[in-house]
Amino acid sequence: MRTLFTSLKTFGLAAALAVLAFGQSAEAANPLELNFWLSGPRYDGRVAPCESALPTIISQFREKESTFWNSPLTITAYGRIHETTFRPWQSDNIPRRYCTGDVMLSDGKVRNVHYSIVEDGGFAGFGQGVEWCVTGLDRNWAYNPGCKAARP
Repeated sequence: MRTLFTSLKTFGLAAALAVLAFGQSAEAANPLELNFWLSGPRYDGRVAPCESALPTIISQFREKESTFWNSPLTITAYGRIHETTFRPWQSDNIPRRYCTGDVMLSDGKVRNVHYSIVEDGGFAGFGQGVEWCVTGLDRNWAYNPGCKAARP
């Protein structure tokens, strides 16, 4: 058994040396590979106001509850919607508007909702994306504890 491990170790060492000896050397990028037309993201900071994300949150909440949790819960009303902060970090980061408010659910309970509107955060980077969390209903613990990760 010991000779088997010894022979496997020497074979592995020989294979590594063969790859290094016969492999191609690294070369610098040619002018077409330098990406000289790609200047990087340009964020303008044009993020929609807090109220514009509410229809998205309502529809995504309904879909998540019915599809994944087999629950009839829906958001029936909302109130006290206000901005928490805008671009809380340095200006080179992706612009986000953080908001919070209250939502009334179909079971009669009022819960907090925390969400952010992200510039170019939609599907494949097109449009504005919305990340949200309803306190007490984060069943997959994506933003736990208490939706803390959904806030700045």
